[in-house]
Amino acid sequence: MTADVPTTADIDLIQRILPHRYPFLLVDRVRDIVPFKSAVGLKNVTVNEPHFQGHFPGVPIMPGVTIVEAMAQTAAVMIGVSAELADKNFLVYFMGIDTCKFRRKVVPGDVLELYVEATRGKPGAKVWKFAGRATVDGELACECSFTAMMDIPAEAA
Repeated sequence: MTADVPTTADIDLIQRILPHRYPFLLVDRVRDIVPFKSAVGLKNVTVNEPHFQGHFPGVPIMPGVTIVEAMAQTAAVMIGVSAELADKNFLVYFMGIDTCKFRRKVVPGDVLELYVEATRGKPGAKVWKFAGRATVDGELACECSFTAMMDIPAEAA
């Protein structure tokens, strides 16, 4: 890791780190990156997202699993930026989701702020644990802890 690690990731850098693409790329920007420690993801929730066609017709609500996935993508971007893994075919897999609670609906027009903090893991580690909170206008929408395995290609390690 060099001293030039960015503290933000725009959509271009996010797509250079994550393999996800529409309709499953769920984070638009990541800011306040503290290498290997924490970050804040931003997700602009729009009515044209495909899950709103069926969840629920006439009453669009962002599915809870996609909120948790957006937190995980934020954590993956934070690790990817920290370890300089852009363009390195970096993959991340869920290992567990714990103590997940949903507190409010997330609907089109909301801006979801995704706060993630590494609670276990260190540079080079494969298994990481994170605490995540998702808020809308400062109001808690979801909180959980999750474990992920970082699949870092040998040439990038």
